[in-house]
Amino acid sequence: MRLTRFTDVALRVLMRLAVVKHEDPPTTREVAATMQVPYSHAAKVVARLQHLGLIEARRGRGGGLTLTEAGRTASVGGLVRELEEPGDVVDCEGSTPCPLRAACRLRGALREAQEAFYAALDPLTVADLTSAPTGPLLIGISSGPPPLD
Repeated sequence: MRLTRFTDVALRVLMRLAVVKHEDPPTTREVAATMQVPYSHAAKVVARLQHLGLIEARRGRGGGLTLTEAGRTASVGGLVRELEEPGDVVDCEGSTPCPLRAACRLRGALREAQEAFYAALDPLTVADLTSAPTGPLLIGISSGPPPLD
């Protein structure tokens, strides 16, 4: 199973925000630079995470991004389910439908494997992902090169 770039960035943004001090919340642009992702992509991720109630975004002086309690305690498996595009691992119905689709056992097996993947992530929270050694490393990451736009 491979996560979309959107889900990958979302998880990394949540992890980064989990270790930020409340008195110095970063902007979307700063998070994009730190995570070395294009600002436009980070902005879309931030908007989705805000819509889900996982982060708060404030504009203007003293503004920035903060992780909500819901974001801190969110199940990683639940987040991945929510952020990933729905559908099967393989596209049996695509522009050239698979001739085995009516009696294929692979499709069901892959669906079960996908759910097992999510289930393995269910017990983990964003807070769990930022415990040592990851948390201190995230704190030490400084803004890298400016993000591509």
